[in-house]
Amino acid sequence: MKIELVFIPLPGISHLRPAVKLAKQLIESDDRLSITVIIIPSRFDAGDASASIAPLTTDRLRYEAISVSKEPPTSDPTDPAQVYIEKQKSKVRDAVARIVDPTRKLVGFVVDIFCSSMIDVANEFGVPCYMIYTSNATVLGIMLHLQQMYDQKKYDVSELEESVNELEFPSLSRPYPVKCLPHFLTSKEWLLLFLAQARYLRKMKGILVNTVAELEPYALKMFNNVDLPQAYPVGPVLHFDDDEKQSEILQWLDEQPPKSVVFLCFGSLGGFTEEQAREMAIALDRSGYRFLWSLRRASPNIMTDRPRDFTDLDEVLPVGFLDRTLDRGKVVGWAPQVAVLAKPAIGGFVTHCGWNSMLESLWFGVPMVTWPLYAEQKINAFEMVEELGLAVEIRKYLKGDLFAGEMETVTAEDIERAIRRVMEQDSDVRNRVKEMAEMCHVALMDGGSSKTALQKFIQDVIENVA
Repeated sequence: MKIELVFIPLPGISHLRPAVKLAKQLIESDDRLSITVIIIPSRFDAGDASASIAPLTTDRLRYEAISVSKEPPTSDPTDPAQVYIEKQKSKVRDAVARIVDPTRKLVGFVVDIFCSSMIDVANEFGVPCYMIYTSNATVLGIMLHLQQMYDQKKYDVSELEESVNELEFPSLSRPYPVKCLPHFLTSKEWLLLFLAQARYLRKMKGILVNTVAELEPYALKMFNNVDLPQAYPVGPVLHFDDDEKQSEILQWLDEQPPKSVVFLCFGSLGGFTEEQAREMAIALDRSGYRFLWSLRRASPNIMTDRPRDFTDLDEVLPVGFLDRTLDRGKVVGWAPQVAVLAKPAIGGFVTHCGWNSMLESLWFGVPMVTWPLYAEQKINAFEMVEELGLAVEIRKYLKGDLFAGEMETVTAEDIERAIRRVMEQDSDVRNRVKEMAEMCHVALMDGGSSKTALQKFIQDVIENVA
C-alpha cells in the first residue's frame, strides 16, 4: 500500500522551499511514499512562493492550498507567525480530511517549527508528528535548554547581564555570551511564544534538521538523549533554480578573476538606513576589492512591510562613489543569491546569517562575514565564527535586532576590516570552508551521512503503518 505524509511548511521562501525540496528527496528515495504539501497563504505577499512550486506537482507530490478569508481579517499583521498559523488549524484539518484517500495510508505529519501547534491536528487523525527544522541543531539545542531552565525557574530575562555574562548550552562546546542572545530569547513578549514551541517540539516523534552530521557533531550529540525526539541531520537541503537566466549580473561575474569579488546580500528582510548604506559604501571604496552589493532600504516596520529598493542611489551613497567604482563594482536591488555564490569569481560573502544562506555559502566553498540582523542569526554567527571557524565576524557584539525596530550602525572601519580578512586567499577560514564544502557534498551521496539519515527517517515512518 502507498503511504502518505502531510507537510505543513511556514509560508515564505526560506521555509517553503526547503520543505518542498526535502519532500522531493523523500519521494525519490522510496516509491511507496507520497506527500501532500499544505500551502498556507502568506500574510505579506499576495503571489507568495507557492506560485513557483505549484508546477512541480506530480502524482506523488501534491499541493493543497487553503484559503484564508479576508473579511473579517484572520490575524493582525503584527501577530507573530505562531499566532497566525494557530488560527489556520480548522482550515488545515479540513484540507487533510479532503486528501485522505483509501489507496494511501496517512502515516504522519511533517510540520515547520512555526507550525508546531499542528501536532494537535495530527493527533486528531491518530498519526505521529515530525518536525522539519530549517535552521541548525545548535539553535534547536539552545531553545530546548532555555525552555527547561525557564520551567525550572532558572532563566529570567529581567536579570540577564546583571547576574551572568555567559551561559552554558549542551549544543555548544564553549560558553555563549548573553550579549549575543537573539531578541526573541530576551524579550518577555517573544520568549513565551518560543518556549511554547520548544514544549511542542519535545512532543514530536522526530526532527528533520537542515544540517550535516559532520558540520554539527557536538550539537547533535544532545539528541542522543532518550528524553528528546530523534534528530535526522538530512542537510544541506538547498534549492537551486535551474531556470535562472544568465542576467547581466551573472555575465559580469563571468568576466571577473576567480575569488576576486566580495558579495554582500542580506535576505528578503535585510535592509539598511541611509547612514548605514554610506558606511558600507565607504568600506567598499577603501578596500579596493571588486564587489557585488545587493542593497535595500530598511523597512520602517518589518512586521508589516518589507524592505524596498532605494529610489536614487546617488542621493544616498557618498558623492562620486558609483563613478569611482564603476569598473569594479555593482550595486543592485534583488540578486539571484545561489546563482551568484556558484560563480568562481566570488571570493567572500557578507551575509545576514540566515541558515539557508550560510549552507549555500558552505556548499560553494565561499567564506563568510557574519552580520546578523534578526531571528536566530546571532547564534548562527557565533557558531560559524567561534565554534566552527568557518567565518569572520563584522564585530564581536552587535546591538539591536530588526524585529526590535533598531540596529546599531556598523562603522566603515569594521566593515572594511572584515572584508579584508574574508578575502585573504590562503587563510585558515578559507581552507576550512573548502574542506567543509567537500564534506557537505559527500553527505548527500549514497552512503553519506545525510542520505543515510533520510533513509532512516523513511524506515521509521514506514514502521508507523499498522
